[in-house]
Amino acid sequence: MDALDRKILTELQVDGRLTVTELAARVKLSVSPCHRRLRDLEREGAIRGYRAVVDPAAVGLNFEALVFVTLRWEDADTVSAFEEAVAAVPHVLQAQRLFGDPDYLLRVATTDLAAFQQLYDQQLARLPGVQRLNSTLVMKHIVDDRPLPE
Repeated sequence: MDALDRKILTELQVDGRLTVTELAARVKLSVSPCHRRLRDLEREGAIRGYRAVVDPAAVGLNFEALVFVTLRWEDADTVSAFEEAVAAVPHVLQAQRLFGDPDYLLRVATTDLAAFQQLYDQQLARLPGVQRLNSTLVMKHIVDDRPLPE
């Protein structure tokens, strides 16, 4: 990956709806080579996909929490069962496995505190292998969905 590929990635992270013609103009490349590079980046997995970024509040998800999860055991079966189950919970927007304690960080969005409490009690606390959950509420997003640095 060279500097031109990185510039293509930067432009697409800012505006994923650019046409190839617009993208080529922004990176100062003709359309055919730009299109070829774009397809190579997609094929190699540097570009994983394209999507709309939706404002959670616009769809009624006004409450967000970060949930730290500690597992009872960290054997392969427990980890696999936990990860498969957490991936099936639609309100979990992100799930990250961590080094150290806690074992996981979940970013969760719900309509309000009551909905979060219900999700917490009925789904999150019942995930396989969970020993402890610790939550904190998100007050404000300072940096959100920033493009990766070049």
